[in-house]
Amino acid sequence: MILAVLVAIVGCATDKSKGQTNVLLFRDAQGRLMTPEEIAAATGTLQYEIHGDEPVPPGAKALHEEGRAAGAKGDYDQALTLLTKAADLAPRWPYPVYDRAFTHLLMKDFDAALADYKRAQDLAPGGFFTTLTAVDTLTREQKGEFPRGLYLAYVMLEPVGDPAQRRTLVQQFVDKYPRFAPGWEQFAKILDDPRDRLKAIENGLSAAPDPETKGMLELNKALTLHGSGDRDGAVRILSGLIAAPESTLATETLAKAMLARINAR
Repeated sequence: MILAVLVAIVGCATDKSKGQTNVLLFRDAQGRLMTPEEIAAATGTLQYEIHGDEPVPPGAKALHEEGRAAGAKGDYDQALTLLTKAADLAPRWPYPVYDRAFTHLLMKDFDAALADYKRAQDLAPGGFFTTLTAVDTLTREQKGEFPRGLYLAYVMLEPVGDPAQRRTLVQQFVDKYPRFAPGWEQFAKILDDPRDRLKAIENGLSAAPDPETKGMLELNKALTLHGSGDRDGAVRILSGLIAAPESTLATETLAKAMLARINAR
């Protein structure tokens, strides 16, 4: 069992830090935008997108898509040029800056990646995809707490789809870097036994996780406890996440949705 993205309030989840309002939108495995009713009944893992309320110029959107396409083809220099133009046209839109950071990461320019991830964090303090995890990990790499390239190696795990291969790689990851909380988050997702999953989650929570990772670990803990019959324990965790000022937009939204679903049963 892994965390399913369950939200009954799509379009109402907002982060108004620094005057910016961000909205979470969810899509199914085929990329189709889902209605609140469909999301409330979902049991699988969904993809979410974060959109600001400030209109983005069509030219910026086009440049952003062109930049992403160039990056997907491995033309990183062209991707950086296009993403920078998109960011200049829409200076309060974090998406091109976030993708530019990822492009720097792929080019192994870790300091430039960190600078752009920090810029994306400034534009969306409540969280924008994996920005907070990236900033935390790359900062710790820069300080020597983690080896250079750890975050790049971690994100390279994402496209591994074969379950057996993924389990082996993630197991190796947590064995080699036991103080890297995001590795434990991923490891917990592939464990079937609730006791093993809870142990992995606790290992992650004790490894100084960034706010994004901490929220996902806590959400998975609540889901695991609820699945094991501990409804009260799950409700306590979810209520705490909703009330915590440090919870990211995604964490707070998901906690509200999970709590609503538990209370409806």
